[in-house]
Amino acid sequence: MTADRVVIVGASHAGAQLAANLRKEKWAGDILLIGDEGRLPYQRPPLSKAYLAGGCHLDDVAIRSHQFYDKQRIQLVDATVTSIDRAERTVTLGNNNAVPYSKLALCTGARARALPVPGADLPGVHYLRTATDVEAIRAAAVPGSRVVIVGGGYIGLETAASLRTLGVEVTVLEAAGRVLERVTAPVVSEFFERIHREKGVEVRTDTIVEGFCGDERVAGVVLAGGETLAAELVIVGVGVIPNTELAAAAGIDVDNGILVDDRARSSDPDILAAGDCVSHPIERYGRRARLECVAAATEQAKVAAATICGNDSALSSLPWFWSDQYDLKLQIAGLNTGYDEVLLSGDPAHDRGFTCYYFRDRELIAADCINRPQDFMTAKRAIAQRSSIDRAELIGATS
Repeated sequence: MTADRVVIVGASHAGAQLAANLRKEKWAGDILLIGDEGRLPYQRPPLSKAYLAGGCHLDDVAIRSHQFYDKQRIQLVDATVTSIDRAERTVTLGNNNAVPYSKLALCTGARARALPVPGADLPGVHYLRTATDVEAIRAAAVPGSRVVIVGGGYIGLETAASLRTLGVEVTVLEAAGRVLERVTAPVVSEFFERIHREKGVEVRTDTIVEGFCGDERVAGVVLAGGETLAAELVIVGVGVIPNTELAAAAGIDVDNGILVDDRARSSDPDILAAGDCVSHPIERYGRRARLECVAAATEQAKVAAATICGNDSALSSLPWFWSDQYDLKLQIAGLNTGYDEVLLSGDPAHDRGFTCYYFRDRELIAADCINRPQDFMTAKRAIAQRSSIDRAELIGATS
């Protein structure tokens, strides 16, 4: 067995940051970063935004350059990991080679949730998770073509905004009663529906997709009730599933993610995990959550690297997220689960910038800030510190 080798499974944002942080933490041994996309690790948030819209190249969103990995002695391995042998401390690759490790980090990310309906495998039906996905969508997004997006969450709305800049006709279908229903208050949903409609997007809520039709490629989307919407391109964005199968097969505890402690350790102390595949404790809210965001992946990678190197660090940051749509930047501080009251600063019915504050038992727990960066910074700090809030001052904010 190699005594001083960290093997990182998943050349994701978390995986790349973990490898870089290991060198910062003075890890002197081998580092193997294993990925199966055949590309340098890249940032995923721009995929549905600037990369889809043609505003940047993949090189522009690479997390690090080839030269960085060479200089830091981080070996990039293009392979698939098929199993973990915890007793032997090895991972097996798709070519059946066994790679030994002293510490193992699982940064396996998540995959797009499939829509199990007839016609889902027709050419022209796409998911948006990888650079390859986006390149295929962009090639098919001919100006004037009709695109149907299934799912009115962040990915669906970001994709709609990007495609409108490419001159295609876009319809968004959402099964729930409003877009962003799982993550925002009704007033925020109404705002984004209004903006998208003003930009020429048809938004249809309470709409169930029963299947896709077409001969050699997709030609339409079949709705409950029998209506068919014509479409040359379909994009499905109905959430993701964490890639936990490798961990589960090795006997590592999983529950909607690989379960880790505040040091990023799994139920096997020699196996750590970071990124979209992870469920971790959030002290501020007294519960576990799996956070699909760069901020969480970055912190988890940093803590995992410190833990591997025997240095003291713990997960402590407040969750935060963002979404870019047209000229709007939505910044989200905290988690609004269980809110019982909202307060608004600004007029979402007319303005292109406002903040929605979420309270539970009169305590500020989260904020959605649209084109309000100062509100975001103030709310993030107040939520993390649980500091007292002047509610009248919040409502009157004009930042």
